[in-house]
Amino acid sequence: MKHLSEEEFRAGYRKAQLIDVREPNEFEGGHILGARNIPLSQLRQRHKEIRTDQPVYFYCQNTVRSGRAAQMLKRKGYSNLHCLKGGFKGWTGKVKKKK
Repeated sequence: MKHLSEEEFRAGYRKAQLIDVREPNEFEGGHILGARNIPLSQLRQRHKEIRTDQPVYFYCQNTVRSGRAAQMLKRKGYSNLHCLKGGFKGWTGKVKKKK
């Protein structure tokens, strides 16, 4: 698992599965454009929605939950896992919000 700076994260996330592991209310308050919401609390049940043959880019509000998510998937045999250093609160790129 790699912790990536925003610059490194930006360079690769469009070619990857971008997963927001925050809770749905946080996701609706604003998320990185193109992200899918699979909250950490549901990841154990929903990990099969994430493909093993493509890179996975995780983020949360800070870095704690995305790190846990990556560790959980690593134990399930996933590789090519990346987390956004500093999380969503440090993100300066495009954001989508529910109106």
